[in-house]
Amino acid sequence: MSEHHTDGPRPLVLVPEDVPRIEAVPLAERGLPANTYQLLRRSVQATPDAPALHLLGEDGGPWREAPTWTYADLLRRVHQAANTFTAHGLRPGGVVGIMLPNSGRMFSVLLAAEAVGVANPVNPALGDEHLAHILRLTRAELLVADVRLREKAERIRDMVPSLREVLLVGGDFDEAAAGQLDDRLVNGHEAQPGDICGYFHTGGTTGVPKVAPHTHAMQVYMAWALGFIGVYTGDAVALAGLPLFHVNALHVTGLGAFMHGRPVVSLGPLGYRDKALTADFWHIIEHFRVTSFSAVPTVYAALPPVPDGVDLSSLRAGAVGAAPLPGRVRDRFEAEAKVPMLEGYGLTEATCATSATPPFAPRAGSVGLRLAYQHVKAVTVDADGRPVADCAPGETGVLAISGPSVFPGYLGPDGPDPAGSVFDGWLLTGDLGAVDEDGYVFLQGRAKDLIIRGGHNIDPIPVEESLLAHPAVTGAAVVGRPDPYSGEVPIAYVTVGGEPVSEADLLAWGKEHAPEPAAAPKAVHVIDAIPVTAVGKPAKPVLVADSIARIVAAELAACALDGSVEVTGADGRFTAVVRGTPGSPELAAALERYPFDHRVVPVDREDA
Repeated sequence: MSEHHTDGPRPLVLVPEDVPRIEAVPLAERGLPANTYQLLRRSVQATPDAPALHLLGEDGGPWREAPTWTYADLLRRVHQAANTFTAHGLRPGGVVGIMLPNSGRMFSVLLAAEAVGVANPVNPALGDEHLAHILRLTRAELLVADVRLREKAERIRDMVPSLREVLLVGGDFDEAAAGQLDDRLVNGHEAQPGDICGYFHTGGTTGVPKVAPHTHAMQVYMAWALGFIGVYTGDAVALAGLPLFHVNALHVTGLGAFMHGRPVVSLGPLGYRDKALTADFWHIIEHFRVTSFSAVPTVYAALPPVPDGVDLSSLRAGAVGAAPLPGRVRDRFEAEAKVPMLEGYGLTEATCATSATPPFAPRAGSVGLRLAYQHVKAVTVDADGRPVADCAPGETGVLAISGPSVFPGYLGPDGPDPAGSVFDGWLLTGDLGAVDEDGYVFLQGRAKDLIIRGGHNIDPIPVEESLLAHPAVTGAAVVGRPDPYSGEVPIAYVTVGGEPVSEADLLAWGKEHAPEPAAAPKAVHVIDAIPVTAVGKPAKPVLVADSIARIVAAELAACALDGSVEVTGADGRFTAVVRGTPGSPELAAALERYPFDHRVVPVDREDA
């Protein structure tokens, strides 16, 4: 950490004993900035001409000639964007919806929105209704969108009463910003640490996305705390390929790097999906002397082999999370890159990161050591999901987090509401895991992802790992399919690569390698891609819905009926709507056996 950011030596966590040493100094005495705007200003004051962003993939030119913004450049653009919002009537606390791909403008718009109001970045790939729901909930007043999304942005504006204007990057926004002052904020407002600065959606592939509010204090703490494991020390350079509406990208390859005065190499609008840049991935690492990057397992699986002669001596580690990691992917990366792959754990509701692997003290099977000033424990819960008692060290329960990273509760109609998620300052994560006596976290899956087969709890993660061990399997997600006898049974959805493999062969593999007989998948379905949520995590409700649709289709066939089925719902409650078939007592009786709701709309009723 740069010395101008604190009033003492740079705190690092190299071994577990370092955490209590850091916490011996109260967080309030660490001299942290009051808000994210001051966070950026400190780095600009210290090193205005240092590179902040290398912007690859934006103008179509060769990546070796990509434009670079210094810290002073970035602040000037933040001033212009923020003053544009003020000129369009935004007041402190006003919300700016942001529907942009990764770019220099995305960085500056997001920081500017936090400087004079509240940033609400959204995934541009979400459907209109999901986007409108988020923006209605946050009461967004302005929407900044890419000019190529003009029609979508205008449709959404008509669905959100609070939206006053759509500003288009690549169009009128650029012209408006160019005419604004670039040396200061004209509204004169100074955000306080407890003020909300951002709204971040947590999912949304099935069901309605939830929105997590972040305060300036949460984000500033996280930017500072990410430096504990040395990711920004010395000549550190971070590579950014994840979308900036995701808190991992915003903090690990945004605010964290900016607070510590380090440069970020941005892979541009397509990020890791940019085929041309991915083909040159290792040359980009070499050219910019990248020291670290963060990605999901599918990105690591798709990386090209390391070319002969490329110099990767700058690289310190790769970070991974969000989904099970095939062992062969880890082994290949570590063998070729000659650096470790480090796992961490975090949630949008706890700003970004809660645990990270200390460089000198990894612990097998863990997702890292708790960050200083955060506390993690496992708890037992009652039938309503409320915490009952703390678990002993090493005992499995639902993970709970407290400390400066915990959000004030999901956004509701009347503001943040902690009910159901935060209990006496402890965020109940819904993740199953254990915490040892030193504060290392061992993750064992989502509580809601547990498959309960006839009263027997099955953790899907070991089943997924057993399938990922198959040489042809590149991705796996195991879910509970409704079953008339056992309540639910495990089934698997997988992606494959290389030599063709049949579902029958994969089913046999799953049966042979399952951690226990009850966990063996009852079916394996090969699909093109594992669906993901808006923030990149496996969207298991989508797969459960698909399994229900397959059940209904099979029952229709057994009754010699034609018809279509639509499955809706989430959070364990699904409804199958069957259309285009005559009323059938046999079909009704067959569907009654299953633990999901159903409704048959007969042909004659539709004709009416």
